[in-house]
Amino acid sequence: MRVEDRRREIVLTKEQIADRVKALGVEITKDYADKNLLVISLLKGSFIFTADLVREVQVPVHIEFMITSSYGHGEESTGELHIIKDVDVEDLSVYDVLIVDDIVDSGITMYETMKMLKGRGPKSIKSCTLLDKPSRRVADITPDYCGFSIEDKFIVGYGLNYKDHFRNIDHVFAFVED
Repeated sequence: MRVEDRRREIVLTKEQIADRVKALGVEITKDYADKNLLVISLLKGSFIFTADLVREVQVPVHIEFMITSSYGHGEESTGELHIIKDVDVEDLSVYDVLIVDDIVDSGITMYETMKMLKGRGPKSIKSCTLLDKPSRRVADITPDYCGFSIEDKFIVGYGLNYKDHFRNIDHVFAFVED
């Protein structure tokens, strides 16, 4: 059976996501009111979440992108972080950094990225994720801002992909085994 033909179960609707992103924007706006905010979006998965989130943040935002990978094209983390594209900002010491990712699963990507960027001396560094899967955690990290905590199932949509497909879906779903 083709993956496109598999039955799907909606995990989070477009409306649930929009409401939570708006609430996160309010919280981040309050927390960064007097700070020089640099949002670093971890591509590719977080691009939709980051775009929606920064539109809800009502303080000036500088945005950068990193391409990281610990999954390859599979459903399980490889356990190693690869930096494919680093941020273009050389001096992080003038910024309060917020790293945004689509999901914290094993935690390896966020933990290692934060560790690396913290070594570059930002004023502060925090993490934000749309989805958190604490039952899968390997690295010692808890996201500072979290959209939703979810069960241990493989999910796609709203930026998350399966073999580079389904990122454009406006909700989050899981494939259901028949």
